[in-house]
Amino acid sequence: MKTVVITGSGRGFGLEMLKVFRKNNFNCIVCDVNEEVMDEAKISLEAIPGKGEVYIHPIDVTNYDSINKLIEDVSTKFKTIDIWINNAGVNQPDMYFWELDNKTISKLVDIDLKGVMYCTNAITRFMLKQGYGAVYAVEGHGSNDALIPKLTLYGTSKRAVTYFMDSMNKELQDKNIIVGKITPGIMMTNFIHNSLGDGEHIDIDPKTIKIYNILGDYPETIAANLVPKIINNKKKNPKYVWLTKGRAFGRFMSAPFKKRNIFK
Repeated sequence: MKTVVITGSGRGFGLEMLKVFRKNNFNCIVCDVNEEVMDEAKISLEAIPGKGEVYIHPIDVTNYDSINKLIEDVSTKFKTIDIWINNAGVNQPDMYFWELDNKTISKLVDIDLKGVMYCTNAITRFMLKQGYGAVYAVEGHGSNDALIPKLTLYGTSKRAVTYFMDSMNKELQDKNIIVGKITPGIMMTNFIHNSLGDGEHIDIDPKTIKIYNILGDYPETIAANLVPKIINNKKKNPKYVWLTKGRAFGRFMSAPFKKRNIFK
């Protein structure tokens, strides 16, 4: 039986992806910095019929010892780690870059960029010994070079993640390890309303709300589409995109006739 680990999977997109893996009989490892949400996630996952086991384990992606402890415990219990998804991340405060203090800059970069690098470093070492595996990272605003004021810090970290994963793919091209990217687009989760995890509330302006209503989707919708592709993939350097140019164009074209309100 295969095993999947998704960081930041106590809720949101990470949890919705695990639900699909659960339906496909994977051992599902819920790992998050918040133990309370992990307990709730375990209950919701076990309510879904599946042959795999649901296992929770705390992780701090900014702490190398914490990451290695998770890998050691999971591999001891389940023998293999077949898929690892770097999903943990935080949003930035609704502020221009020059308004941010050093503490905020460091925290976001530590989680959104260095966390991906630390986890990928550790799990790659394990998978090289194991002889196979797949490592993915969730992309976000900035990955496609889009520029939006007050998202400079977040976008910079995500652009760096894209480069990092592409470079890791090149380094591992002659190894039996898949390195890929997941691009979910605009999702309606607590992420968009909170900076730095469960920090300051972010108010969304009317113009942004309008765009979100046109292009946004719920994480369960996106996970149901993308996870089966991840499970069945055998090719190197995959990139799974939900909000494709074609889908976005169609949404804008139909917006005057089809009113969506995904905030309700």
